[in-house]
Amino acid sequence: MRNFFRDRGGSYGIAVAAAMVPLLGGLAIAVDYAEMNRQKQATMNALDAAGIAAARHLVSGASDEAVKTYARDFFVANLGPVPPETTALNVTLPTTQSGGGTLKLSATLHYQPLFFPVFQSVRGEEISTDIAFNASTEIRMKNTLEVALVLDNSGSMDYTGTGSGQKRIELLKTAAKQLVDTIALQAQQIKQVDRPVQFSLVPFAGSVNVGPDNAGASWMDGFGLSPVHHENFDWATLTGNRTAEKSGGIWKKRGSDWGAAENEPLTRFSLYQDMQKVESREWVATGTEYVCTRYYSNGTCRTGQWRETGYYENTLGPYASWQGCVEARPWPLNVNDAAPDAGISDVGIAFGDGKTLFVPMFAPDEPGDRWATEADDSPDNYSAANNWWNDGTESSSGSTRQKNMAKYYEVRPFGATSPQGTGPNYSCTTRPITELTDVTTETGIAGIKGAIDAMGPNGATNVPEGIAWGWRTVSSTAPFTGGRPETERGNDKVVIVLTDGENTYYTPSSLGFSDPAGAKSTYSAYGYTAVAQDGQTTTRLLTGTSGLGSFDYSNANYTAALNQQMDAVCSNAKTAGVIVMTVALDLSSSNAAQAAQLAALEKCASESRFRKDASDPSKPAKLFWNATGGTLADIFKKIADELSNLRIIG
Repeated sequence: MRNFFRDRGGSYGIAVAAAMVPLLGGLAIAVDYAEMNRQKQATMNALDAAGIAAARHLVSGASDEAVKTYARDFFVANLGPVPPETTALNVTLPTTQSGGGTLKLSATLHYQPLFFPVFQSVRGEEISTDIAFNASTEIRMKNTLEVALVLDNSGSMDYTGTGSGQKRIELLKTAAKQLVDTIALQAQQIKQVDRPVQFSLVPFAGSVNVGPDNAGASWMDGFGLSPVHHENFDWATLTGNRTAEKSGGIWKKRGSDWGAAENEPLTRFSLYQDMQKVESREWVATGTEYVCTRYYSNGTCRTGQWRETGYYENTLGPYASWQGCVEARPWPLNVNDAAPDAGISDVGIAFGDGKTLFVPMFAPDEPGDRWATEADDSPDNYSAANNWWNDGTESSSGSTRQKNMAKYYEVRPFGATSPQGTGPNYSCTTRPITELTDVTTETGIAGIKGAIDAMGPNGATNVPEGIAWGWRTVSSTAPFTGGRPETERGNDKVVIVLTDGENTYYTPSSLGFSDPAGAKSTYSAYGYTAVAQDGQTTTRLLTGTSGLGSFDYSNANYTAALNQQMDAVCSNAKTAGVIVMTVALDLSSSNAAQAAQLAALEKCASESRFRKDASDPSKPAKLFWNATGGTLADIFKKIADELSNLRIIG
């Protein structure tokens, strides 16, 4: 009996047998738990990957259904060990179509246990194989920004800003650079998006400078196709062996006096190239001669002196080069972003639409009858605003003198100066446009801020041209193509406009000049206001306007016309999806002209997506600010807040 009780082998067997059921159950649970966690993690990884992929597909411009299909396919492809049939995916797209918002994805995994059902059946329990898990992810869309700074560089920006003690242009430079710094710092937090924030700069005055480096660009009128190109130029005045002929829609050089340039196009660009002056001269001695200085009464020489004989050898050089400013296109192309269509064949035949091209500014020599030199500095008797070359004709008609083309092929004498005016680049007073630049790089931000620092006040005020070119810099189509496609979601195109005065275009008399050619205005981006374009009865400035006098040649009528052009370009830009923000600087509502500009700027502005009108909370706030010199910095901080709301950092 003692040995029987000492033998415990059977007890262990029974104990082990009794313990097998919970042990196997625990093992089944452990295995299933590990597999369940593996599939759950794989599902979550696939969900996150699908969210990122769907977000990128969404901002590329894909349709809602295409995004959902793409998300599902990407989710399934990344499930790994998870059977696709055990999962379900739901995609909720952002409610806004203009970018930003939140992309939501949720997934359900129905896990199928491997051993747990067997364990349950051994225990006699009801079998359940449906173990469901839910997961979700949200992606806040990271808006990209393309911002055009359209900044007034007119002469009045040299005035002291109200309440500041500093000149307006210096206040503007400081505020604009701080705006760039603020948005650039935020943008640097986005690492996975290429060029998250870009800025362009459009300084404007009476015209806009697109940069002399673009002289050969396809969107510039290098063949004289635009009806604007030959305003004020009468090529038929060329005679002799240097003449002109229109062939294939292009004016061309004809005659032996053109030399190697014969048959080339006659354009404003060719004028810049062909005009010459005596740049320097060098005395070339050929010998000596005796010159009598005193004579006897019978005519014989009493005293004299020897002097060197010879001649001056002249070195010719170009008189001027195009500085980069362009004229406004014919209406309605002056107020839209229609792509230029050059359409020049290999043999020089024009078949495109010349009106769509941009024409270099070339201010004609206005009537004046002589050079001003050291030997002859007599003033001319015409008092035109921009008399910078000899007229080349004795005609009494100021218009004939102005349109005469032969004069430009005379050589300007050494030491000659313009009696009055600045030459063919008259009214081109601003620095060139700076195209869209990525401000998340040190080079980019330095470039934009350097261009802001280089601005200087000079000239008139043509806000609509500034806005039009601001729009063109953020566009994806020519002339500047740095903008993202307009169909890309998650990208905002913004034009910020600041001006300190009403739109201006001047009659010569209002500036103290005469008008011998009957041009009715000084030359600027719309040419002369008395010059109608081909097929039109009114000038380009007045074309497309309503309720204005077609023959009312006054500063007030010109301002009213520019205001209507501004209204049109603002409306077109907003319709195209561009966000327009406007800032008035030191404008007074008590001044009628400035009050009209205030109203025009407020109307031009877009509506905020985030702020409500303080006076009427049921309406969105307008993106318009009326600033003084003392408040400008704070206004630009508010603009930075608005831009920050547009570009959500996820």
